[in-house]
This record gives sequence, structure tokens and C-alpha cells, in this order.
Amino acid sequence: MVKLTFYGGVKEIGGNKILLEDRGTKIFLDFGLSFKRRGKYFEEFLTPRTANGLGDFLAMKLIPDIPGIYREDLLEHHGRRAEKPDVSGVVLSHAHADHANYVSFLHKDIPIYCGETCKSILDAVAEQSQRDLESEVIDFRHRPLYRCDYKNPPIKRTFKTFRTGDKIRIDSLEIEPIHVDHSVPGAYAFVIHASEGAIIYTGDLRMHGLHADMTTDFINAAKETKPIAMITEGTRVKLAKTDESEQKVYQKSKEEISNCKKLSIVDFNFKDVDRFTTFYKVAKALNKKLVISFKHACFLEHYHKDKKLKAPDSRDENILLLKPKRLTGTYIDEDYTDQYIKCRLDYKNIITAEEVAKNPNLYMVVLNFYYFNNLIDLKPYGGAYIHSLSEPFNEEMEISYERMHNWLNLFDLKFVQSHCSGHINGTDLKELIKSISPKELYPIHTEYPGIFRKLSIKTRIVKEGKTYKL
Repeated sequence: MVKLTFYGGVKEIGGNKILLEDRGTKIFLDFGLSFKRRGKYFEEFLTPRTANGLGDFLAMKLIPDIPGIYREDLLEHHGRRAEKPDVSGVVLSHAHADHANYVSFLHKDIPIYCGETCKSILDAVAEQSQRDLESEVIDFRHRPLYRCDYKNPPIKRTFKTFRTGDKIRIDSLEIEPIHVDHSVPGAYAFVIHASEGAIIYTGDLRMHGLHADMTTDFINAAKETKPIAMITEGTRVKLAKTDESEQKVYQKSKEEISNCKKLSIVDFNFKDVDRFTTFYKVAKALNKKLVISFKHACFLEHYHKDKKLKAPDSRDENILLLKPKRLTGTYIDEDYTDQYIKCRLDYKNIITAEEVAKNPNLYMVVLNFYYFNNLIDLKPYGGAYIHSLSEPFNEEMEISYERMHNWLNLFDLKFVQSHCSGHINGTDLKELIKSISPKELYPIHTEYPGIFRKLSIKTRIVKEGKTYKL
């Protein structure tokens, strides 16, 4: 008998943690961070205590309190004995934090299965992120009770990677990964061949991106299996189909930037290689240099190694790296202690904000909101700001959004919203479900699961922690 238990992604966007059991085999489909739930209790300067191990996370129900999955050192800090792993693996759909980040809590002997590109992105994140308890996905440093015992090198997790066409065998389960289009490369849906029949897990996907054909590949493969159940995302199930597209982002952004005679600032998620490519093409078409951060360079260099992504290297002739001010503010090499910056200080395409400010019309600067203090040195008065991200959808984001506009107003920057979502709209999603035609539907990663009941397919509105038998 096949069992499904949902420990995250229930009536929320992200935080997916789905336990699948069949013939003695247990696997998790994703093990992500719930931004909404975490935001109810914590913020930038109020965070879970590392010293309490798993304690704060369990108390606030950020992770499920189930045996046989967690790190020995974190259990010890919480006053519990170590446990042998009771799960045969975690299968990641993609590298977004709400699907992958809480792998950091899991026992070192639980293998992680993910796409090759997904692993590359996680490597890039690890290279340029500050190590903390919630982001130790690739490896982690054992945290003993006493500081004198902090001597061991980081413990690397076991990753087993795949591409479309591969078959994964995890004990009694055979899993078929199939690429889908999403706002991050290396995203997969899965056909899980279980004892009772095929189970589909969509991960996150869309039909309106540059690679809709990949999602079509998944749909065609999934419907051939005549699935007994389908676990589907439903982020935008309320929204009808629109004319959004990556091409529209390109056209609108190019028009706005070409009309701007001062500095152009763009902001987008750098994990999104399609969006990077869009702005890279805009910069080339307008004969501008695209200025990125050293953190962005980490991602770009990993993408460049994957020939299928066709991404340029960070030392491309059309790209410059913006050198941040640190310590003395004089840009001397001794100011930089972060390894991801130190190892790139010899690059020939490094530029400072002051140099950009001398000839602002020659550049497009990629600048995330959390680095807006660089605007003081860039002096982009009268320029344009292209916001190529989702609009705010919760109170915390609205506060940041208002603060962002305060910065823009201070520098008289024109605000332009130019975005294309990474998630499938309601119209396309309903067509996808109808085409695959599962016997049962389990909607997650959505705040509106009830909408799925309007379909002609048996729909289960899942409850967190409840086990469903197939």
C-alpha cells in the first residue's frame, strides 16, 4: 500500500515536504523552507537559535517532529539521542529555497537526488552564502556541544544527480525525472512507479516560458502512465491566462532602457538564467555593459559550465563585475575576506561604482534591493529601475516594497515593472490536469486548494500531517 503524508506546502506557497511510503521504502519529495510560516515568528534580527539545535524549528513547526531523519548533532543540542536514518532519500524538484533549503537539517546518511543543474545551483549558493543552520544543504559543519570539539572538517552530503531520460532506483521505487520549464533551470517533475500504479509530482512548472516544450514533454509522458494520483502545484490557480512572456519582458525592458539617458538599474532573481539572458541581450542590443555582482558571478560561472544553458562566462566581454566597498572603502585587496570575492580579484573586468557614475549611459547595473546602499555611490539620478520580480504578496514584502520606493524616489529613478512568472496560470494548469487525467488529485503549493474541487477529478484537500492511503 502506498502512503502520502504532507508536512509542508499545505495551503501555502512553498515549504514542500512530502513523505511517500511504499513496500518499506520511504522517500521525501522536496524538503523546503516555508517563508510564510517562518515569517510569522522570525525576521532579519530575530532568528532561530543555533544553540538550541532543532528546538526552535520544532517548537514553531517549521520542520515536522518525526523520527529517523535529522542530524545527530542537532538532536543532541535539543537533548535527544541520535537516531538512525529511516528515510531512503530526498528527491528535489529544483533548487529554490522553498523546496530545497531544509535539507540542511537532515541526517548525513540520507542521500539527496536532484538534477545536475540543480546541484550546480546549490553549489553556487553555497559558495557565496554565509554558512548558517538553514542553508547547509551541500555540506555542514558538525556542531558538538562543546567548542573545544569543533575540529572536524565540513561533512559533505551524498548527492546523486540525474537528467531527463534517466531512471532512479531507490529501494523498491523506480522514479522517472522529466524536465519542466520554471524560473530556475534544472527543474523536474517526476513519475513515481509505485506498487499501486504511477504517481505524478509536478514540482513547479509553467507553460508560458521559453521552454514550454519541456513541460509538454512531461505532460505527454505523465498521461501515458495513467496515474493513480497526482500531486500538483497551484500557485496561480486563481489567475486566468495572460499574454505574459519572456519576449515581452525583453521588449518592454529594452524600450524603457533605450529611452533612458542616465543609468539603468535592473533587478531580477539571478537563479533565473532565462531572465539573465534577457537582460544580457538587452545590454548587447543597446551597446551597454552589463554590470553584475561577485555573487552573481558565482552563479554565472556554474551556468557557463553547463553547455545546455548557453550562458556566457562572468569574464565575457560584455560583462563587468561591480566591486563592493568593504572595510576601508578604498577598494584595496586587503579589504576583502570573503573567499568568493578574493578568488576573483584578479579578473580584468572589475569596475567600481564611482567609475560607473562617470559614464552612466554606458552601463546596465544588476542591483538587488538589499544592496541599494550602492546607489549612494552610483548616483543614478534621473535613471530607470526595471523591477523584474513578483509584486509583493504579504505584509513583510509590502514593507520592503515601500522602502524600495523610498530609495527610488530619493534618486528620482523611474520605476518599471517588467516580469514573467515562473508558475503556471490557472487556465493552463486546468488543461494540464485534464490532459494527464489522474484518478486522484492532491493540490499543494497553493493558498486556494478548494478551487481544484471544481474540476471533474476527485480532489483531496490535504491536511498537514495526515496520511493518505492510495
